[in-house]
Amino acid sequence: MRTGKPVVLCFSGLDPSGGAGLQADIETLQSLGCHCAPVATVLTVQDTVNASEARPVAPELMVAQARAVLADLRVRCCKIGLTGGADSIRAIGGLLREFREIPIVLDPVSAAGGGFTFQDAGALAALRETLLPLTTVLTPNTMETMTIATTESPESAAAAILQSGCQNVLLTGGHASGPVVLNRWYRREGPEVRAQDFHWTRLGHEYHGSGCTLASAVAGFLALGCGLEEALRQAQEFAWRSLDRAWQAGKGQHLPDRRSARQMGTNQ
Repeated sequence: MRTGKPVVLCFSGLDPSGGAGLQADIETLQSLGCHCAPVATVLTVQDTVNASEARPVAPELMVAQARAVLADLRVRCCKIGLTGGADSIRAIGGLLREFREIPIVLDPVSAAGGGFTFQDAGALAALRETLLPLTTVLTPNTMETMTIATTESPESAAAAILQSGCQNVLLTGGHASGPVVLNRWYRREGPEVRAQDFHWTRLGHEYHGSGCTLASAVAGFLALGCGLEEALRQAQEFAWRSLDRAWQAGKGQHLPDRRSARQMGTNQ
């Protein structure tokens, strides 16, 4: 009997276009050789252009889903994406405080690519207070970083996030311009904040589910036993490959091809 496939518990929204959220988690983790245990947090109305509605799952039902998984399966890592409102965030945090040995990768989704806002001020406050102190790796883009910590620059925002108890910040640069995407890993070493850069060739489209793919890949490589630096490097490479093979399913953003990403060559 096979028992060796690592399990990743994923809290994410349901995207009916299949580009982001739970399907992105499942496709990514399956491609890496992991098993995804998906917990639905939010039901959305969205396509590849934008979202128009989001309805959180009842917090008690969401926690019951996750608790059933945690009681039955050996969870190696937890990935959190779209979380819903403040009550949902506090419910997730309350549960995961009971399992502090499980690493947590948090993708702080606040808005859809088309501009629809998923989180209000109360949800952001709950995320800062409840989830950031539990987080092993946060994977925000520049806009999300500045939303979480309203400081003068992304760098100072990342430092403020680390002060909250979050252990690592992988700040992604996909929303910037220029031929190269700069992703920067921030971490604390004693009183100092250290930064390490990763450079990737910028691709020519906009993508639906790129952040979900990256965060799920980080969780997957951690679950597979990689050290943190190696997990971050391999996850970025996997995400880049999936975007390089992306395809346009509808009228909006391209969808990452996560299933073929493992067969491509490196770009770093």
